[in-house]
Amino acid sequence: MPILFFSCKSAQQLTVDHPVNNTQLKYLHTFTIPHNLSFMETTVGGLSAIDYDQKRNRYYMVCDDRSSLNPARYYTARIVIKKDKIDTVLFTNFAYLKDESGKTYPSTKENPYKTPDPESIRYNPHTKLLAWTSEGERWFRQKDSILINPSVYFITPNGKFKDSLTIPANLYMSLQEKGPRQNGVLEGMSYADNYQTLMFNVEEPLHEDGPRAELEPNQAMIRFYTFDMKTKKNTHQYAYELSPVAHKPNPINEYKINSVPEFLWIGNNQLLVLERSYSTGRVPCTIRLFLADYSQATDVANLPSLKSPAKYTPMKKTLLMNLDDLGIYTDNIEGITLGPVLSNGDQSILLVSDNNFSPIQRSQVTLLALTRPKS
Repeated sequence: MPILFFSCKSAQQLTVDHPVNNTQLKYLHTFTIPHNLSFMETTVGGLSAIDYDQKRNRYYMVCDDRSSLNPARYYTARIVIKKDKIDTVLFTNFAYLKDESGKTYPSTKENPYKTPDPESIRYNPHTKLLAWTSEGERWFRQKDSILINPSVYFITPNGKFKDSLTIPANLYMSLQEKGPRQNGVLEGMSYADNYQTLMFNVEEPLHEDGPRAELEPNQAMIRFYTFDMKTKKNTHQYAYELSPVAHKPNPINEYKINSVPEFLWIGNNQLLVLERSYSTGRVPCTIRLFLADYSQATDVANLPSLKSPAKYTPMKKTLLMNLDDLGIYTDNIEGITLGPVLSNGDQSILLVSDNNFSPIQRSQVTLLALTRPKS
C-alpha cells in the first residue's frame, strides 16, 4: 500500500460561538481525479461522501457503485495540501462493504432486492468503526415492485458488518404516496456532540411532508434525525426548508432538483449544510453552503406531516457560499468533511463530487477555508 508522509496541523472539533455574519467560507482550489481511474482492479468514481481521520491523516470516500462495475465499496486516500492548494490525491486502499453474512452485496442484475445504494460514510475514532448509509429503493415494475428501506450500517475498516440502526417508521418505503421518495432518502450523515450523537437527513421531503423544491420558494421541508449512540434510538427530528431550484430546466418541463446530499456538524447545534441543485440542459450543478442552527428548532418527531409550518419552527439557515458566484465549474458535489487546519489557522473544508461514472462529469475534490474571526 503506498505511503505518503506530509506535515499538517490536526483538525479539531469546531465550536461556533460567534455571530453568523462572522462565519465565512473562502474558495481555495479544485483538484480533478482522472476519469474512471483504475485502482487495485476497481474503478474509482461515484464518490458520494468524504470523511477525515485526523489521527491517521486519512480520508474515507464511499463509492455509490451499486455493485455494478465492482462490488459496493469505499476507498481510503491521502490528500496533500500545499500552499492552500490540493497537490495530490493518492488512493491508498479500499474495502468491499459486507452484509450480515459476511458477503459482498449483489448488483441489481444479481439480486435487486438486496442491492445497496451507498451515499454517506463517517468514521468514529472512539469505536474505530465506520458508519455508512444505504439510500434504499422504491421501484415499481409491471410484475412486481421493489421496496428496500433506507439503512445505516456500522462496519470495521475492512468492511465487516458490526451493527445497524433501527430507523423511524416514517422512513419505511411504501407502495403508497407515503414515506420517502425514490432516490431522495438517506444522503447525508454526521457525528455530533463528540460522537455521542449521529445525525442523518432525508435528501428530499417525505411524501407526507410536502412538495419537492421548485423554482420558487414553496416550503419544501426535509427532516434531520438525531440518534443517541448509546441507545441507538432516534431522539429528535428537525425540519429544514430547502431553497428553490437554482436554474430553469431546458426544456422547461424536464427534470430539476434541489436537495441536501450531505451536511457537517460543527458544534453548538450548528451544521454546514450542502444544497445541490441540478436542472436538465445545464451540466454544472449549483452548490450552496448554508450555516444551519437547530438550537431553537421544534422537535417534529411526533408530527406526521410538515405541511402546516405554523405548527413548528424549522432550523434557521444562512447562506455562506454559492459556488456559482465563483465562476468555476462545479460538478455533482455530494460530500463534505473537515480537513487539517491550514497554515494560517483557518479550518479546511473538503468537498467531493460524484461523477456518476459519466465521461461528461468530473470527480472533483474542492478545498475551502472556514474563517471564524473573533467577535
